[in-house]
Amino acid sequence: MVESRFPQEMLQRIERCGIVAVLVIDELEHAVPLAKSLLEGGVQVMELTLRTPVAIDALKLIRQQVPEILAGIGTILRADQVDAVHDAGGAFGVSPGCNPGVLQRAAEIGLPFAPGIVTPTDIEIALELGCRELKFFPAESSGGLEYLQSMAAPYTHLGTRFLPLGGVSMANLAKYLASPLVLAVGGSWLAPRSTIAKQDWQTISKLARQASETVKQTRGV
Repeated sequence: MVESRFPQEMLQRIERCGIVAVLVIDELEHAVPLAKSLLEGGVQVMELTLRTPVAIDALKLIRQQVPEILAGIGTILRADQVDAVHDAGGAFGVSPGCNPGVLQRAAEIGLPFAPGIVTPTDIEIALELGCRELKFFPAESSGGLEYLQSMAAPYTHLGTRFLPLGGVSMANLAKYLASPLVLAVGGSWLAPRSTIAKQDWQTISKLARQASETVKQTRGV
């Protein structure tokens, strides 16, 4: 069994929620109402992607004004970004790939981290660098749950758990959630960039509520 980099309480919270809302925020003023709309729908974990200049400031605002939500940062590509996320109070970090320099820096400063994997070699690199919770990305285009089950089989005794992202939607959400391999799914469909831009918080709350109901029905939580 490989020891997790995530605190047990945080892992339990992510698993109970079942969904990590994956978000691209273009305008800082959208950060707080977006977080509140997700919470209203029952989604308590979010990953703000470093694809726009306002991501770190958005994280700070959410931490200050919506502390009830567990907010981390994704699309971490460089070691210096790990420091920025940690300094801004990010609960965890996520990357699309398995960059050893990024993972080493996260370990040095104690930032819980889930690197992206899509092959057995990726898994072994992540495990070697102390990561047990892994982002399976891109999930559906890489073979979906069937591929994940086959690929992960040699590593399950080490306690590996996965966060599939990419092609996951309401149509296949329950299938992923039912697998013991899956800690939670990454939900980019909950708050599309265009919906955030329109400030359509009601739709985002509705999508979050639908996903949360599927988690309850599938996992009985």
